[in-house]
Amino acid sequence: MSSFDYLPGMQEIDSDSLPRVQALLREFSPETCTEENVRAALACSAPSIADFAALLSPAALPLLEEIAQAAQAQTRRWHGNSVGLYTPLYIANYCENHCSYCGFSCHQDITRTKLSMEDLRRRAEEIAATGLQEILLLTGESRSESSVDYIAQAIALLHNYFPAIGIEIYPLNCDEYATLQQAGADYVSVYQETYDPVLYDKVHVQGPKRCYPYRFYAQERALLGGMRGVSFGALLGLGDWRRDIFAAGLHAYFTQRKHPQAEIAFSLPRMRPHSRVSERELTQAMLALRLLMPQAGIAISTRERPALRDAAVRLAATKMSAGVRTSVSEQDDPQFTIADSRSVSEIHDMLKNNGLQPVYLDYV
Repeated sequence: MSSFDYLPGMQEIDSDSLPRVQALLREFSPETCTEENVRAALACSAPSIADFAALLSPAALPLLEEIAQAAQAQTRRWHGNSVGLYTPLYIANYCENHCSYCGFSCHQDITRTKLSMEDLRRRAEEIAATGLQEILLLTGESRSESSVDYIAQAIALLHNYFPAIGIEIYPLNCDEYATLQQAGADYVSVYQETYDPVLYDKVHVQGPKRCYPYRFYAQERALLGGMRGVSFGALLGLGDWRRDIFAAGLHAYFTQRKHPQAEIAFSLPRMRPHSRVSERELTQAMLALRLLMPQAGIAISTRERPALRDAAVRLAATKMSAGVRTSVSEQDDPQFTIADSRSVSEIHDMLKNNGLQPVYLDYV
């Protein structure tokens, strides 16, 4: 099976976003950008795709302080001092994919489990007691163990506790996203992991995740299914981070123009604890995305240490998780190790001390 072959049951939609992103990615040459290109990008009120490329280039690193000031100004203009708070809720860790980088891969020797509705109710009550009103529901990528019906039941139950519910699950068809939206889900997060098709094929050894275009078009199918928002991202350090962020930015940019009503967001998970992407380069990626799409949300992962997360929300990030657990239960293996274990109240106080406003619900 080629990574561009659809499997039976995978819906194909009429969209040209993938070939457009691939064509521009082939032309992307960040090493050719100069300081003059970067300064020209900073002078633009609405940076172009070429400006975005310059902001991601090595030539931009010496100008990071100026880029940070410009990004912070756009963050305050579009988002004020607000920072949204949420927490992930893992309800299952079964997976049918063999991905070489993932702790939930089907070939990993870990304890597999999923929450019953009664277990889920207890977990929801624990989280709701912290004051959080938004959660991100996650499963491993297994249709057999975490069916759409099971996820819909979970969302319907959780909607009694949380007004805002996002999902980070395996990609679905439009009608399936509609089912979950009607159950109470608001937005969908899907990460392409890497936009390099050769590397994508190499690291996704088996399973439905091997289908590159089906995953790529998940956000558009979610919007066609009625979701109000979608999030984009790549796993930084898996491939060339500049190329992956450039492609993720274009992916979101073109999706926004096709679906202007959609709420667009980014997440920038970095391979940890050892990463080929430095904290300075992660910051550069975040700032460039802010200037390309100033209206978009940006979440900063608990993979990062507290000092970096605190700096990120002062500059460009508009959302952060708190009280995080990356396993289904305390006894299970986590998907990844977190670096920021602060509670909801600790994150709340940090934001207030930095002149920022913690927001527990931004949509009714």
